[in-house]
Amino acid sequence: MVVLLLCLANHRTDMATAWDDRNFFRYCPPSWCSQDGVEIRFPLQIESSNVSSPSCSGGTTCTKLECSDQDTILHHPYLGPSKVTRVDYKHGSMKIIPFAEHSSACPIQELALPAYVESGCELYLYDPGKLVGCSMELPWRSCNSFFDRLIIGYHWPMFILSDAQLLSSSDDCGPADFVAGPIPCLSNPERFTYLVHTGLSMLLLPPDCKTISNSVIPIPRRSYGDCSTFKQRAEAIFSSSEITVSWIQWGTDGSDITDNCRMCELSGRNCAFSSQRNQTFCMPKPKGSRVKVIAVTSSVACFIVISLFVATALYLSLKSKYNKEVHLKVETFLRTYGTSKPTRYSFSEVKKITRRFKERVGQGAFGGVYKGQLPNGVPVAVKTLENSIGESEEFINEVATIGSIHHANIVRLLGFCSEGTRRALIYEFMPNKSLEKYIFLCGLNASQELLVPEKMLDIAIGIARGMEYLHQGCNQRILHFDIKPNNILLDYNLNPKISDFGLAKLCTRDQSIVTLTAARGTMGYIAPEIYSPNFGGISYKSDVYSFGMLVLEMVSGRRNSDQSIENQNEVYLPQWIYDRVVTGQDLTLTRGITEEDKETAKKLAIVALWCIQWNPKNRPSTTKVVNMLTGSLQNLQMPPKPFVSSESHPMT
Repeated sequence: MVVLLLCLANHRTDMATAWDDRNFFRYCPPSWCSQDGVEIRFPLQIESSNVSSPSCSGGTTCTKLECSDQDTILHHPYLGPSKVTRVDYKHGSMKIIPFAEHSSACPIQELALPAYVESGCELYLYDPGKLVGCSMELPWRSCNSFFDRLIIGYHWPMFILSDAQLLSSSDDCGPADFVAGPIPCLSNPERFTYLVHTGLSMLLLPPDCKTISNSVIPIPRRSYGDCSTFKQRAEAIFSSSEITVSWIQWGTDGSDITDNCRMCELSGRNCAFSSQRNQTFCMPKPKGSRVKVIAVTSSVACFIVISLFVATALYLSLKSKYNKEVHLKVETFLRTYGTSKPTRYSFSEVKKITRRFKERVGQGAFGGVYKGQLPNGVPVAVKTLENSIGESEEFINEVATIGSIHHANIVRLLGFCSEGTRRALIYEFMPNKSLEKYIFLCGLNASQELLVPEKMLDIAIGIARGMEYLHQGCNQRILHFDIKPNNILLDYNLNPKISDFGLAKLCTRDQSIVTLTAARGTMGYIAPEIYSPNFGGISYKSDVYSFGMLVLEMVSGRRNSDQSIENQNEVYLPQWIYDRVVTGQDLTLTRGITEEDKETAKKLAIVALWCIQWNPKNRPSTTKVVNMLTGSLQNLQMPPKPFVSSESHPMT
């Protein structure tokens, strides 16, 4: 009898690991912890259920779910046991409420960093925070107006915060989205405790604010489709209210199970797993599923349901058509482009190069930038393109413009990936990051000491030579349209390299004027003719203008929109520099510089002032800029005042 039972058990085990794909939901049915609880199905499973099996979760899972009384519990790696209130399979996310009874009276102090797990699961990703104490409550308000967002966005592009990012907006407007609190359980009338994103410089806080804990407090990363800020997510933990987390899950073959299942859910089907093929696939929703049928009692309700169905189907159809068109456009370009240029990599190879996107070093307009290493050991920077709107244009622009360029002052594109909707660009790695890091916060940053006037001149000459090559040295003229400090990368020897060609435009060598369908560039560096044709035609002289603004910032250590000049709030940076050159005052903020350094700074200022003339005809060509920078100061004439067009001072 015992032998018979063992045989039956073994037979059932064999069936459970080798079923036909059509029977997936027979062996891995959905489960619930209560009648009104959330439905748990592939790729999730309740560990204590009698159907839990590696084959029912694709062989791997990053979630740990179980039932406790009537509740579905997620054991979050650092939030601890949390009640699951909703699961969104279309977005790969769930809403949870951490249990207050499992914490002390101050839940934020109980958060602990999880042990490192090589799972690629977003549950383990977090934004690091630190506790900061201040003697008074911070007066910052959220900057919700368009003007405030413009100013904040200018100083913290894509929310990457650094010591070089100062506030220039109104006094009561600060980086409120990166500061949570005051924390009720840790604050009193004499001391206010805040949770601050570790990427936010302490220089942006009042001087009396001090870090009171060196331990990192993890706050869950934003989930797909979640627009909450660091402040909102942190304060939800303070109050033990509902927060959203995601579980992106990778298969044993490196496939993104969550993304594959999301496509199934969007198409109205359920996601399943084939243990024979070791991959996910879409199946019709099983007949045995518990479906709540809502009776339609009126023609109006029926009409609404049908309208929503038609609208959803139309949206999915248009989205699918758009993705196919984008994919076809990119593939057509790559076939025309040829295979003799940078190496084409598969997405699985890109994941190996970046160690599953482990080390994030920056943020681009359409995705993150990650540090990686090629199989031959060469360090690289991998820029992913994640936003479907416009990312195909940036991809084509970057590959088409710099794929075949080899110049000492232009960053080199080593490879790329285009696989379905996944695209990435692989560049040589620049260890000293961008020029922006070395320009601002003069006297407060040790790296600023490297930018003496002589080094400024070397960098300016390098950038100008890179621009000259783009404008004159290629088969087709390349207009960059986004020359600015954080698009100038520095190598091991602080040699400059122009990067980020996502806004670039190709034109023939003999084409003097180009047409743009919309303004492109970054506020503060955009030439006036791009805004209005009244100032002249758009040409390579527009890049010269941006270069001039960059050099003015480098010489002064100030941003071109800085309004902090003493008693001169109506005077902008070019006017301020012009007046100092005319009156013979020092331009740099560095003390104890030599007369030779002063002359070098003056030369840079005069060349930059020529470059930012309103009339493009008065600006020098890039070849002329190089000659002016490498020539002597005595051969330079003083230009007209900034932003004043003068036909009597033409330069060609």
